[in-house]
This record gives sequence, structure tokens and C-alpha cells, in this order.
Amino acid sequence: MTSSGTNHSEPAGPGPSDGAPWAAAWELLLPAASAPARARGRTLQAALREAVRTGRLAPGTRLPSSRELAADLGVSRGLVTEAYEQLTAEGYLRSDRGAGTWVGDAVRAAGPRARDLAPRSSGARADFVPGTPDLSLFPRTAWAAAHRGVLAELPHHALGYPDPRGLPRLRIALAELLARRRGVVADPERIVVVSGVAQAMALLGFVLHARGLRTVGVEDPGSPEHGALYASAGIGTVPLPLDGEGLAVGPLKASGVRAVVTTPAHQFPTGIACSARRRAELLDWARSLDGLVIEDDYDGDFRYDRAPVGALQGLDPGHVAYTGSVSKSLAPGLRLGWLLVPASLSEEVVERKRTMDLGNPVVDQALLARFLERGDYDRQLRRCQRAYRERRDALVAALASHFPGTEVSGVAAGLHAIAALPGRYGPLDRFLERTRAAGVAVRPLAQYGTAVEDGLRLVLGYAHLSPARIRDGVALMADAVRD
Repeated sequence: MTSSGTNHSEPAGPGPSDGAPWAAAWELLLPAASAPARARGRTLQAALREAVRTGRLAPGTRLPSSRELAADLGVSRGLVTEAYEQLTAEGYLRSDRGAGTWVGDAVRAAGPRARDLAPRSSGARADFVPGTPDLSLFPRTAWAAAHRGVLAELPHHALGYPDPRGLPRLRIALAELLARRRGVVADPERIVVVSGVAQAMALLGFVLHARGLRTVGVEDPGSPEHGALYASAGIGTVPLPLDGEGLAVGPLKASGVRAVVTTPAHQFPTGIACSARRRAELLDWARSLDGLVIEDDYDGDFRYDRAPVGALQGLDPGHVAYTGSVSKSLAPGLRLGWLLVPASLSEEVVERKRTMDLGNPVVDQALLARFLERGDYDRQLRRCQRAYRERRDALVAALASHFPGTEVSGVAAGLHAIAALPGRYGPLDRFLERTRAAGVAVRPLAQYGTAVEDGLRLVLGYAHLSPARIRDGVALMADAVRD
């Protein structure tokens, strides 16, 4: 670092050559120096967020003063000051007058969240971490037959650059599927084929940012990835609480956001199904300020106690962006999903998709289209529904046997369940320590939100486990915590 002086409220920070904790993140900040002048601020903020989220800048790390970092990067001090202030407002950093700028302690939760994206460890004797379907149910024979059929029938010219929205054949098949199974108002012209829900969220984030939005609301507790995806587009997130009917409307209105992400069919992770009254209230809120509800229908097809609740989008396609994927029904590694946007956003989303990747692979799109058209996808959904319902029943029965008094909340749906264990098995820290030592991987509900959780509430994934493995895993967990 240079010795050009310090801000009176910021002590000098060590430079990258000093082996300081933040030196490992130094190269992530360099693109800000070479970025176009108008983009340097956004580039620096994005690089700092990435360094904090990935752990390259650990909680408690002191950052260099704005004067020193500006001198080293060759940018204006005001640009660095603005970046520090923005990330402090978002919770990534904290600034103590007279003591400098530090990486915030609140981002300690980013470590486990980032590990959610890593390949599942085979070291655990029982793994109840949610998020993964049973990949052994992937229909290899039917998929291979569809692949051969596609390669035989696909004309040469179809292998050129595709329509960024997706192949018309696939969009028509998706429109029929979503209208029939999810009650979506599905115009093939407004369906965009994407690389999963993650890309759908990123696309919407970039479009909303270009329109001037700087914050979106997210459910708390909720999916840990929503915040990271919108942050990559330069948009902050406002955590919003839930009540017994879904996303609480009072705090939503008070937050001042104009867009909100929600999982109304089966809230992740609490398992709440949004009530009819709450659905109407959310749409009234969106209409009142011409806002946007972003519906993540991540496992809407998997309801076991009744027919699945239809998508929120069907009630007001002009104010709801709807997204889903085959990640839970087929396999997340396929990277195939869909985004259905209001007409007012369609052109901007399609153009952003075009500049992002020129469209999804043609053969994969044609393959999924054929799979849908021939009824293979419906057969796969029925197969998964039978298997996952059996596994949920096995989990509930095992908990009742080994942890008497446990309450399983949320609707009977999806690939995970919320279990509130009796307090005698706590406190939570001791419970997690003992189960971890026994080789049982579990996640507490508190890890998925900012609200303070009391008691033992666990998010237990069961879809990837056989009924026998579920019973053995719960028994092992009980043995680990029994006094």
C-alpha cells in the first residue's frame, strides 16, 4: 500500500504485500480499476460483495482506508467511500467512527450458505440436508430414447444460434404443461427458457436494476440464494417476515420495495402454503404501486395431501413473474428452467438473455420438448410423487417413534419437512454438536433467516434418502442426543 495518509476516522490498513487477511481478495478488486469510468463504482461494489460472500474477506477483517484503497486502485476516493457506504447499508460491512471499516459479523451465515452449492459430502452417515432430489430416479432409459429421437429428427439449420427466448417447440410444450398442471396463464411468446431458477432471478435482477430499482423483498426465513443472486445484479434485499398465511403484507407495505420474491405454493423452508386471502392481498399490493411479485415455484408439483395449489401468476399475469425448473423433478445438473414474465418486461428480459449467453443449448431444449410432448415428463412426476410421499411418511413416523412429541409443520409437500423437537433434546448448539459428531448432517431453521429462533426446529430433507435410510438416520440422531 501507499503511505498517502489516512482518513481521520479510518486508521491505515495493511496492504496486500503485508499478508493481511484481506490480501487474498485483492485480485477481485482489480477489475474496478480497468472498468469504464461509469461502471467503476458498480464493479468495485460487486467485487467487494463477492469477496465477502465467498469468504475471501472473513468477518472481522479490517479494510484499508478509503484514501489508501483509492490510491492503490487508481480510482477516486469518493468512489471507494460510496462503495463502503453502500455495502455498510447492505450489511456486508460495518463502520465504527474512529475505528475504520470492517467486514460485518452478520455475514458469518454466508459460509454455510455457500457450502449448500458444493457437491454433497459422502462422509456423513446420515445426510438430511435439504435441496437435492433422488438422482437415482432420473429416467435414463426414456431420456436416452428421447435424445436419439431428437438427433435423428433435428434438421441441420436448427443447430444454429437459437431464439434467445428458447425453441418455439419447447415454449409451446411448456405453455401447455404449465397451464394444465399449475394454472399458469402461459403465452409461449412470453416464456423464456433459462438455465434454472438461478438464471431467471439474475435476469430479473438486471432488468429491475436497469429500471432503477435497488432493493427487492425476500422471505425471512427463505432461500439463502435469493439474496446472493440479486446482489450479483447490484440489487440489495430486504428480509420480510412470514405469518401463518404466508408473506406478511404489513411489513411488505412498510418496507418500500416495489418487487418481492415469494414461494407461495410451498414456502421454503417453513412449508407454509400461502392462503387465498394472502394471495389476494399480495396482488392488491402489487397493483397499488405497479409492483412485481416474483413467484419461485420450486416444487409446486409435489403436494401429497391434495391436488397442488395453482400458481399465483394465474390470478394476475400482468404483475407476477413466474419461474420454475426441472431441478427437483429430473435433475439440477440439466440446468433447464423457464421464466414467464409480464408483457411489460418481456422485451428487456429477452434482450438481457441474448447478451448473457445467446440462448440455451438447442439439443437440450429439443430433448426436453420431446420429453414433454410424449408424456414422459408427466410419468416422471407421478413416479417422484409416489416415492417422495412414501419418504415423507417414513420421516414423520420415525420422528414420532424416536423423538416423541415432535411436531412436523407445513403442508405435506415438497422435498423437506420442518420438525420442531421437544426442548428436552436441546439446547440447539448442543444438539447440533452431538449430531455432527455422530455423522448426522442436519440444518436448523435458524440458518435460513435473520430472525432469532428459540427451540429445536430443523429443516430435514428426505427426498434423496430411501425409507430405510431415513429410519436409520433418525435412529442414529436419537442415539446421538440421548442423555
